[in-house]
Formats: sequence, structure tokens, C-alpha cells
Amino acid sequence: MITYKRFYFVLLFCICSIFGIAQSTNSTNKEAKEYLKKAGQNFLKLDSKKSLSFAQKALEIATKNDNDLLAAKAYNLIGLNFEEFTDYKKAIEYYNRGLFLANKVGNDTVIGWLNNNLGNVYCYRKIDFRKGIKHYKEGLKYSILHNDQYEIMFSKLNIGSAYFAVEDYSNGIPYFNQVKEYVDKEGDIEAKISLNSNFGAYYNHLNNNQKAEEYYLKSVYFCEQNDIELIKSNASDVYNDISNFYFKIKNFEKAHYYLLKHDELQDKIYNEERLNDVKVGGLQIEHDEINRKIEQIQKEKEIQQEKLQANRLFVVLLGVIFFILLLLLLSLIRNNKIKAKANQDLKIANQELIIAKEKAEEASQLKTQFISTISHELRTPLYGVVGITDIILDEHKELTNSPHLKSLKFSAKYLLSLVNDILKVYKIEENQVVLEDMVFSLYDELSIIKDSLHFLAIKNSNQIDILVDPNIPEILVGDKIRLSQIFINLISNSLKFTSEGNVTINADLVEKIGTKCYLKFQVIDNGIGIAKQDQEKVFEKFVQVYRKEDDYQGTGLGLTIVKKMVELFNGTIHLESEENIGTKITFTIPLESDVTKVKSIINNLNVDLSIKKEYKILVVEDNKINQVVTKKLLENNHFKCEIVDDGYSALELINKIHFDAILMDINMPLINGFDTSKLIRQKGIIIPIIAVTAFDKQDIEEKIVDAQIDEVIVKPFESHKLFETIKRLVDK
Repeated sequence: MITYKRFYFVLLFCICSIFGIAQSTNSTNKEAKEYLKKAGQNFLKLDSKKSLSFAQKALEIATKNDNDLLAAKAYNLIGLNFEEFTDYKKAIEYYNRGLFLANKVGNDTVIGWLNNNLGNVYCYRKIDFRKGIKHYKEGLKYSILHNDQYEIMFSKLNIGSAYFAVEDYSNGIPYFNQVKEYVDKEGDIEAKISLNSNFGAYYNHLNNNQKAEEYYLKSVYFCEQNDIELIKSNASDVYNDISNFYFKIKNFEKAHYYLLKHDELQDKIYNEERLNDVKVGGLQIEHDEINRKIEQIQKEKEIQQEKLQANRLFVVLLGVIFFILLLLLLSLIRNNKIKAKANQDLKIANQELIIAKEKAEEASQLKTQFISTISHELRTPLYGVVGITDIILDEHKELTNSPHLKSLKFSAKYLLSLVNDILKVYKIEENQVVLEDMVFSLYDELSIIKDSLHFLAIKNSNQIDILVDPNIPEILVGDKIRLSQIFINLISNSLKFTSEGNVTINADLVEKIGTKCYLKFQVIDNGIGIAKQDQEKVFEKFVQVYRKEDDYQGTGLGLTIVKKMVELFNGTIHLESEENIGTKITFTIPLESDVTKVKSIINNLNVDLSIKKEYKILVVEDNKINQVVTKKLLENNHFKCEIVDDGYSALELINKIHFDAILMDINMPLINGFDTSKLIRQKGIIIPIIAVTAFDKQDIEEKIVDAQIDEVIVKPFESHKLFETIKRLVDK
């Protein structure tokens, strides 16, 4: 039976990894690393005298510099020398010292080495196979942690050999099978010697003499390729194992031949001179260890003396401190009485604050509810205005270019945006409004705004002039709706407070960096102006500067929204005004003029809204005007639709007629749109449900998900968005 083989891979890895340590500014640490390298090289040559000498020097430096990692590696090399030639108990002691330091610094690699070397001592020296296998498996854990295939290979070879040594072949053979392919392709000579000799032992155990001899001879072949002194100890064991094998099968000539080779190697490796060198080196190391302990005791004694002196001083200081504390105690008693009264006052104040907080939260909740309600009530009639305007344009193509209808449609959309922004002014402050990229002509947009404000200009006999810098690109990319809101707020303000005068809009190109144009806009009037003391207030919320005339109406949010919109564009705005002379408001914003981006946006526009398929839509809506608008929009675009006033009617109708999609209002009598949608889904009906509502989408998002509604469109909306949504959901 083959005995367990020891492997030196941990040592080799130690030598190679010395250079992987983080560089130290301390030259003595570098010197210690060099000593460790030399100690490892001499150990490979089985020159233990030099190996121990270099390891001892490295240990002295590491101990002096408190470098636990280098000390752990030094103890590892010292243990290897003791294990190879003399005292196994000493080897275990030094390995454990190294393992303690490696665990202290948390170095997984060195922990793995030392566990494998402890496994070697316990198993190869037949001290305690159970402990040895435990250490091997601990080392394997760290090898797998670092995915080091080389270490994994040797760890598994060691574990398999340990099981074979106690004739537990069933538990050992899986480890050899797992690494066989890697050893054959990537393994070094020692690994190949170990693998083949152990397979020889395995087949010898199974009495498969042909296979056993084949693997033993492979192992012998690799032994004869080796020129490293340390591995010759493994070769010696292989010669002994194959000799025993040939003796078993009664081939006494070969048994005798390999026994002689074994004895020759043993005499060469384990000669008296080497054993003495290790003993002498070991005694010197032990002596140094004792001296280090004496020095440590002396240092501890000096520290104790210093502590004793400090304690005497401490006693004196303690007396002084006690007296001071006594004074403080008296002061504390007095202060506690004062604090008790203050705490009572504070409790009363806290109760008042809690009541005030509850009232503030209640007011905030009421405000949120009010905003949601007023938003719904304002958007609902606006849906009728925008929708009927679209119907007029669809039914009377001759009015397509009518400036009045254009102004009506523009004003309706502007009113919607204004309502949204007024009601969402706090959301704007929280950066919840996001700008969109749209392609537009600056001059055209300003002209449309001018036309939409024509009647307001006539009312006060004012003239609106537009001056656009010819250097500004004809086509720009940006959020034209938000930009229009800025201009309409500023121009309408100027028109209100100017009589028989001029309002001038200037647009100038300040600079162009790449594709980004920095534009300066000015809205100038010769109206009544703003007093100096009021100019700082005009951008604040709900502030209306006092006017002599009593017919100026408004929310006091116009310039607040303007300022916040300009900030959304990453721009700046400032005001100059003088009473009875006029006002000039200047703002600068960046806009894109990238031709590629313009083409991309235009190409992505879905202009083909023609209906290739006939869709049947169920409209659930209680508002009669909205019913008319929605029905007209759908039928003018070749949709078929049925209209019901409430959710219960919808539930009855979908049991009789198949629909492609449902347009569901949310705020309805009898049963709301959310509950209606839930009942539809409970019936197993999966046709798309599109919520068409005047509520803000963010306010109802959770309820939409809960009701399994597919999409939300907020009234009023662009008709093409509705058609695109229906087609997308139905045809997907």
C-alpha cells in the first residue's frame, strides 16, 4: 500500500508571491523579503543550514518592524526545515505560530499555505490523519476562494493521498479523478509523480496489476526527469512503493532493483550532516526566540514602572478632581432645579408645536385635495374647447389656415399649460417638470404668440413688434410649449400695463458653442413701470405689485412661473424698470440647433395616423360635451364607438358586444373608473383599458396599477396621441 506523499507547492507559491506584497517604504522590509526568497531557494536544494539562517534573519527584521505577514512566512519556512529533517512537533509549533499571525492580518493566501503544511505534518508523518485532512480541507477552501487552480490541484492531491494512507480508497479516489486532466496538461513534475503513484496504489488495491504497474512506471519516469533536491524525497517513496508492488507479484529482481534505488536516495537526502545543520539552526532560532521573550518581559516591566509613576500622579490629580467635582455637584443641584422648570415650560411648548404640526399637516392635505379637484374641474371643460377646435378643423378644411382658429387653438393649449403649471407650481419647485425636445421655428412661434395676443393689444391700443437676429438658425430644438408660456406671460404683462405704446420682443444670438445656441430675449415696453422697492418682489409667488388702476386681475404667479421656466432651461433672467418710463425683462437660455438631431426628431414623428383596420371602441364617459367630442374625434378617424354614461352600463354592454379597447373616464357617478376596471378584469376580460381623465397622472398612478389599467391619457390631449395609443395597445 502506498503511503502519503508530501508536496512542496506551498513553498514554491510562497517564493513566487513574495514580490506580490505591497511595496514598503521601509528598506528593512525589502531586505526581509530578499532573505525569505533565499531561504526558500536553499530549502529546495535541501541546504537547511543556509535556509534556516536566512529565515531567521527575515524573522528578526519582521519582529522588529511588527510586520506580522513577513513573520508568518518566516515561521512557515522554519517549520518546513524542521519537518523535513528533525522534530515534527517543532514543525507543528512553528506552523501554528505562523497561522496565528496570518489570521491576525487576515491574509487568506498565507493561511492556505500554512493549513496545507500542517496537513503534511499530520498525515505524511502519520501523527493524526483526521487533523491532517481537516487542515487540507481548510486550505482547499481558501484555494477555491481565490480560484487558484494550481493550489486547488495540490490541495486535492493531498486530501486524496491522506485518505489512501488510511486505506480509505472510496473517499480518496474522487479527489484524484477531479484533478487528473489538469495534472496531465498543466501539472509540474511533483504533481505528476504524486498522481501516477497514487493511481498505482489504487489499482494495486483493486488487484489490477497491469494498471498498477502502468501508473507506477509513469511515476518512476517523472522521478527520473526531476533535478530538484527536495522532490527526490518523493522519488524515494515512489521507488519504495514500486519495490513493494513487484515483491507482491513475485517479481523479485525488479523489487530488489527499486529497493536499492530507494535506499540510495534516502542515504543521500537524510545524511547526518544535514540533520545536524537543522538541529544547530533550530537551537539558534530557539535561543533567539527566548531572547525576544526576555526583551519583551523587560519592556513590559519598564511599562509597568511608567504606569506606577503615572498612578501616583493620578492619585494627586484625583484629589483635585474630587474637590472640583464636589463644587460641580453643588452647582449641578442648583442647575437641575432651574432645568426642571425649563423642562416643564418646554413640554408645554412641545404640546403646542404638536398641535400646530397636526394643523399644518391637515392644511397640507386639504391643499393637495383642493389642487387635485380644481385640476380635474378645469381640465374637463378645456377638453371640450380643444376637442371642438380640432373637430372644426377636421370638418372644415377651408379654415385650416384661419388665424382666428389658430389663435383659438393656441390659446386653448396655452391655457391648459398655464392651468397645469399654476396648479403644479410646487411640483415645478421640486424639479418634477421635464423639458421635451421639439423642432420649431423661433420666428413662427413668436408670430403665433403675437396673433394670439392681438385682441389684448387692441384693447389698450398697443403695437407688438418682433425683431429676430438673422444669425439665429431657422430651425431650433427645445421645449417650444414652455418657451411660449414664458413669452405669453411676459408679453401679456407688458400689454396690460402699457397704454397706446409699444411692446418689443428682441431675440439675439449671444454665442454658439458647437450645436448649442445661447439666445438672449428681451421683452420691452414703455408702460407705467415698476417702483424700485417692488422690483425684488415681482418673481415671488402670489405677489401683485400695487397699481393705480383697479382692473388688473391675475393669480400673482405669472412671473414666478416665468422665472422657474427659465431656470428649467438652465437660463438666467433679470428685470430693469423705471416708473412712467417702462420695463425691460431680459432672459438668456441655451437651445439646440443640431441638424442631425432635428432630422432624428422629424423622422421619429408618427405622421401616418390613417386607420388601416376598423377598431371598435367603448367610451365610458358621463360628461355630455366630452361624449360628443370623443365620439367625433373617433368617427372622423374611422373608428366605431359606443358610448355609455356609467360603469355599470359598460359592464352590461361588454357582455353582449366585443370591443377592441375601452376609453374609461375616472370620475363618474354610481361607480368610478377604477372600480369598473377591476370588475372588468375579474370577468377575465383582457382587452386594453385606457383611462381618459382630467386627473394628473402622478396623483392616480398607484390606483391605475391596482386596477390593471393599461395606459393613461390626461384631458385635454392631442388626438394623434390617443390614436397612437389605441393602435399600439390593440395591435401588440
